[in-house]
Order: sequence, then structure tokens, then C-alpha cells
Amino acid sequence: MTITITHRGMELTPAIRAYAEEKMFSLEKYAHTIQHIDVEVGFDHHHQQKGDIFLCGVSVNMDGNVIRVERQAEDLYKAIDKVRDHLRNELAEEKNRLVDRKRDAMTEESIEV
Repeated sequence: MTITITHRGMELTPAIRAYAEEKMFSLEKYAHTIQHIDVEVGFDHHHQQKGDIFLCGVSVNMDGNVIRVERQAEDLYKAIDKVRDHLRNELAEEKNRLVDRKRDAMTEESIEV
């Protein structure tokens, strides 16, 4: 699994890079078929709230499927956590769908015999 981290409108510090990599590598236990993750962090300039709003967007490529999630927060670390939590739920649902398909296929095979 490879991870690419890009930044927009801010400096990408080693601490931010390490935090984002750690959170994205933790997703591997939910889907072993992840090939690549693109992470984009930065400021969101299209909001109506006062103060700095941080944005984290992640694209996960796995077996030809792409899952894209973006989240905003007042703190960059919170935005990264929100994205990771949402992706964890999406990957768990995808894994359950695959298990259900395999189970249904096996059931159909046993009925035909």
C-alpha cells in the first residue's frame, strides 16, 4: 500500500505527515486490498465560518473501486480523524457486502447440486 500526501495553502510539517500516514495505515486492517491512498490536507477557503477551517480529503483505490471522503474541522488533526472514521465505516460496509455476495454464491451453488 502506498500513500501520497499533498498540501494546499499550508506547510506540510513532518508531524502532520506522520499523523496522516499513521491514520491511513490503520485502515489496512479493514481492507487488505487497498493499493493506494491519496491524502490532501489544507485550508478550506469556501466556507462561511469565521476563523481557519481545515480540509482533509482522501481517495482510496482498491480493486478498481475508488472511495472518496472529504471532511472539514477547525483543527487539521480532527479533520484527519473524521476522514479516517468515515473511511473505516465505508470499508467495513464494503467488506460486509463482499462477504454477503460470497455467501449468496455459495448458497446458490449448494441449491443447484
